Amino acid sequence: MKKNDYIEILLSILAALFIGGIVIFIMGFNPLAAYGELFKGAFQGNFGFGSTLAKFTPLLLTALAFHISTTVSVFNVGVEGSLYLGAMAAAWVGFGLTGVPAVIHVPLCLIAGAAAGGLWALIPAALKVYYNVNEICTTILLNYVAIDITSYMVNFPLSSKSGSPQTPSISDSASLTEFMLPSKANTGLFIAIALFVVLYWMLYHTTMGYRLRSTGANPAFSEYVGINPKREMMAGMFISGALGGIAGAIEVMGVYGCFLDNFSNGIANNGMLVALISRGDIRIIPVMAFFLAILQSGALGMQRYTSLDDSIISAIIALFILFATMQGLFKLKTTFGGPKKHTGLKTGSEK
Repeated sequence: MKKNDYIEILLSILAALFIGGIVIFIMGFNPLAAYGELFKGAFQGNFGFGSTLAKFTPLLLTALAFHISTTVSVFNVGVEGSLYLGAMAAAWVGFGLTGVPAVIHVPLCLIAGAAAGGLWALIPAALKVYYNVNEICTTILLNYVAIDITSYMVNFPLSSKSGSPQTPSISDSASLTEFMLPSKANTGLFIAIALFVVLYWMLYHTTMGYRLRSTGANPAFSEYVGINPKREMMAGMFISGALGGIAGAIEVMGVYGCFLDNFSNGIANNGMLVALISRGDIRIIPVMAFFLAILQSGALGMQRYTSLDDSIISAIIALFILFATMQGLFKLKTTFGGPKKHTGLKTGSEK
């Protein structure tokens, strides 16, 4: 992205906070005090900052999942489905295998989650590549299918019989280590950061990354120079689904300790919004994911100290997304550059 793009994103954040402050003021509260409690709730103590990190982890992974699919010009709106199936697969391996050391059990659960999420993403990918079926429609529909499949599994064959729709608890050897107690921050954070570094390196420093980016930029030219665009689209979608599956696996292994029915509450959808706000720049994704995690985590603190409902935070997030995706809203040249001078000569675009 250009320098102005970064400034536009910053202005989007400030505009959303400003309008959110107006709403808070109209409701009879001090906006500065409310925002102070929001950031205090997101950073104060082990619980506050740990909760922010716990929310940051799945946001980062699901945003990366959507980003890699758009790299090959496929819009994987079905990361949520991959997240659910990845979480279910990780839980199954987590409680189904016993007597396995953690050094083996944890990677097996992560691999199971990645495989389930990746294979699920190949369904809409194949329909797109070989039959030209719109991937937005198929991925949205398959989200519901994936959620219903996991709901059936957790209520019947894999039910813990505990009275609530959940699987048995995973073994201790399959659990990720928690830190910053009593929050749910866990070592999945470091896995997510490592995957971000690996993905960035792969995209911009390897032949595979070049093939993926070339396919997304110009499939016809890629095929002309010997790249198989269909294969690269399938590969990109598999990686996308695998990242979503790993996000679900980490939620099971580090946050819940089992698979809970309808546990996600739109994690992958928020991750997709993070990727959209980042405007195709993978370097911005961690920053935007962390900002969104701050808002989500700090909402509880703001609600606790000011009695404001957390729906205010949802409204601020919606405003931020609206502003950030309106690319023409903060065009600095248009706003501050003044009218263009006409010399009487027509440019190529004016003819």
